Amino acid sequence: MSVNCRDPAVEFQIEQQKNNDSQYSTMNKNESGNGLRPVLPELLAPAGTYEKLVTAVHYGADAVYLGGKQFGLREKAGNFTEEGMRAGLQYAHAHGAKVYVTVNIFAHNRDLEGLDQYLLGLGSMGVDGLIISDPGILMMARKIVPDVPIHLSTQANVTNYAAASFWLSQGVVRLNLARELSLVEICQIRGQTAGELEVFVHGALCISYSGRCMLSNYMTGRDANRGHCAHPCRFSYALVEEKRPGEYFPVEEDERGTYIFNSKDLCLLEMLPQLVAIGVDSLKIEGRMKSIFYVGGVVRVYRAALDYLYSLPVEVWENPAAIRLPDSFMEEIRRTGTRGVTENFISERPGSSEMLYLSSRATQSYEPVAVILQPGSTPLVELRNQVMVGEQIEYMHRGIEVQPLKITGMQDEEGNSLEKANPGNRILILTVPELKPGEVNGILRRKKV
Repeated sequence: MSVNCRDPAVEFQIEQQKNNDSQYSTMNKNESGNGLRPVLPELLAPAGTYEKLVTAVHYGADAVYLGGKQFGLREKAGNFTEEGMRAGLQYAHAHGAKVYVTVNIFAHNRDLEGLDQYLLGLGSMGVDGLIISDPGILMMARKIVPDVPIHLSTQANVTNYAAASFWLSQGVVRLNLARELSLVEICQIRGQTAGELEVFVHGALCISYSGRCMLSNYMTGRDANRGHCAHPCRFSYALVEEKRPGEYFPVEEDERGTYIFNSKDLCLLEMLPQLVAIGVDSLKIEGRMKSIFYVGGVVRVYRAALDYLYSLPVEVWENPAAIRLPDSFMEEIRRTGTRGVTENFISERPGSSEMLYLSSRATQSYEPVAVILQPGSTPLVELRNQVMVGEQIEYMHRGIEVQPLKITGMQDEEGNSLEKANPGNRILILTVPELKPGEVNGILRRKKV
């Protein structure tokens, strides 16, 4: 799909709107020559726990988003205590990454109790932004912590440039656009809007409109818009006739099954060149409740893809739609996915082919083995699955590369030899070849049999 939303051709908005940014100016002068190379957007990753934050930063996230124990939309994500959030901020900032905190519930009156103190605490910690959807919370944040940037959540459903202008006039500096937009619509908003634009590029999709779902509330009493979603869109459904209780009839769309609300996962990896070219400021990955294997695996691929785009010669950006990523990038994404992939609304309205009808998840081809705690020729690792001597595994580098390895020996921390080790064990692992390039927080994986 080629986008031509400005006449005579797509202009690189980033040059016009960030001409005072020193990093961009340096890149233009030193590398792009005629200034046609667009600046790379921020890569924004989920951090449901401190370990996931560390993993995201290790594999190349420019920023992470996380939630505290209240006021966010992912109650089951683990989330951060005040002490944990301070530790996460310290780690991220020490590694050059930003931290944004979700305060994005749709608040009822009772939810406002304690919000002012919570906002003051976030401001004193030095968070880099607040993600907000509720206008009342937005107003309070502007009054209580006026120096903390406000990012508008996708829950606010910005679908047009007039809505974008309204929210920017209310003091928002970044808009996380609705997930129901096409590339053309995003481009048009970019052309009419001076604020920062953030777009979801990867992760689970709600069956509802940009996450504003009432299905969980109706079926379980758990309000998704206040952080308590039970994910009923992933349930399997059948039909029961009132006078025949206990007799279940399958609900089918043709022969494909009963997971009638179960969308495939969003993946805009192959649309990155055009998203970069039209001037999107931040690319967001969903998944605060996903594993570190998912977080690290997805972040590393998108980081590698952005770095690949950065390395391209200036002249290819005259036609971003013609830019193709190597096949290895999508192959790696498929090794970390959960429900298959869809581009959702980016090119055309999604149909039944964008749904996963047969199960709540797709079959996974790879699984995590361990996380490196101390590198070296015999690294100390913490296991995430049972392993045995003789197994074939792989090390996930920062970047798209993986290193095949064979386990030739294992020892516990006291030096005792092991033939088998279990999840949670901390062991020294011997491999052929030696894992000398392994780094702290690097992930080992294996192909599932």
